[in-house]
Amino acid sequence: MPEGMLEGALVHLIDDDEDVRRALAFLLGTAGLAVKVYESATSFLSGFKDGAKNVILSDVRMPEMDGLELLRRLRDGKSSCPVIIMTGHADVSMAVEAMKLGAVDFIEKPFADETVISAIGAALARGKIENQTKADTESVRRLESLSDRERDVLRGLLAGHPNKTIAYDLGLSPRTVEVHRANLMTKTGASSLSELVRMALLAGYG
Repeated sequence: MPEGMLEGALVHLIDDDEDVRRALAFLLGTAGLAVKVYESATSFLSGFKDGAKNVILSDVRMPEMDGLELLRRLRDGKSSCPVIIMTGHADVSMAVEAMKLGAVDFIEKPFADETVISAIGAALARGKIENQTKADTESVRRLESLSDRERDVLRGLLAGHPNKTIAYDLGLSPRTVEVHRANLMTKTGASSLSELVRMALLAGYG
């Protein structure tokens, strides 16, 4: 992460769980980030204004308005603020949908402290990448190197299916799907599932 990337950044933290809000607010504060906390997407939207070096960190499953509807509202309002979605393991399909709606990343709970800090830094950095088109083109090129079976597994992942379901649908063993999934990460150079999803969406998958 470039030095000073987090300096002056403001994180809008949205989660209906008070314990989560307190823990994350403390963590982000110790990393030198300014934090505003909200117990719902509705309360966040009521006073939000776009600003430089702002990042939204939001849970996906919330009462009243979930993370997907929040993204739709931000998109309709032409917001340029990057959004990171927090998701449970069972909500991967929702996280994929969130990225289709414009989220820059998703992180699966439970996550390590450095994971969320790195995600925020990466979200801020993406807004400053001047050569993003070149990076996107490279992502598409890497996906073109996949075999037909690897593409099938990728589509299953984008649908939010676990390995066992993908294996059943494709007539493969779960172990074989694990091998294909590992090959996907290696061939594309993706460091996380969210990065793989982002590459795939850019290439027209899903």
